[in-house]
Amino acid sequence: MSVNTKQTSKVVATLASHTLHDPKASVTAKTLAGSAVSQAHSKNQTGARVEHLAGQVLKSNKYSKDTKTLAASVVAQSTKDRKLK
Repeated sequence: MSVNTKQTSKVVATLASHTLHDPKASVTAKTLAGSAVSQAHSKNQTGARVEHLAGQVLKSNKYSKDTKTLAASVVAQSTKDRKLK
């Protein structure tokens, strides 16, 4: 499996931190935020489940701009050769 060396940007990491501390944030937004934060300043990569969730968020019209920003960051940091089972 190839390694993706991308990391969460400072802007997205800050957004993710605010999302995690927001009591009104959805479970979906918090899941994506947690993944984004875990990839800031580390070599962690997006897991298959979160990658799939992020893809669903990006295809949907029901999520906020901030949630889509987190989803896009998570997808950008996924492993390119992963195949869903």
